[in-house]
Parts: sequence; C-alpha cells; structure tokens
Amino acid sequence: MTWVVVGVTCAGCYALKALGFLVPERVMERPVVGSAVRLLPVALLSSLIVSQSIGGAGGVRLDARLLGLAVAGLLLALRVPLALTLVAAVAATALLRLAIGI
Repeated sequence: MTWVVVGVTCAGCYALKALGFLVPERVMERPVVGSAVRLLPVALLSSLIVSQSIGGAGGVRLDARLLGLAVAGLLLALRVPLALTLVAAVAATALLRLAIGI
C-alpha cells in the first residue's frame, strides 16, 4: 500500500509540474504572479526546515537542532559561505548533543 501512495504522489507531482508549462505567458507576466512564483519555493523550504527542526511526535520539541538552526541563520545573515555555514551548524548541534548527553 505504501508504494501505491508513493507512486500516486510521484505521478501527481509530475502532472502538476507538466501543467505548469501550459500556463499562458501573459499570466506569468503579472507582477503578483511573478513575485509569488519567485517567493513560493523559499517559503516552502523555510517551512520544511522549521517543521523538521522544532517538530516532534505530537508537538513542538526543542532540542539541539534549534541551536544548529540558529547558528546557520546567523552565519547566512553574515554572508558566510554555505559550506562553512553547514559545517558550523552541524558542529554546534553535535557539540550541544555531546554536552547534554543526547
């Protein structure tokens, strides 16, 4: 049953992406649509990051992942290169987990 759900979801995503090519260009030229199309991936990725960072089984769970997210946010705001930001965020999370024994 799981593979059926995965297959249907994949087919739906592919169909949705294919439908995007059928949108008339005049619709995409509207300022509101253009800004929404540019900002939607950022909003979706941000919500995924936050839900995976503080979400837990049955509610909000605050742990070492939140420190890693804060470190990454700070370093990205300071325009530190992405690779260094990822290493620093992982290191901060790992060190906090080591310190509190998780």
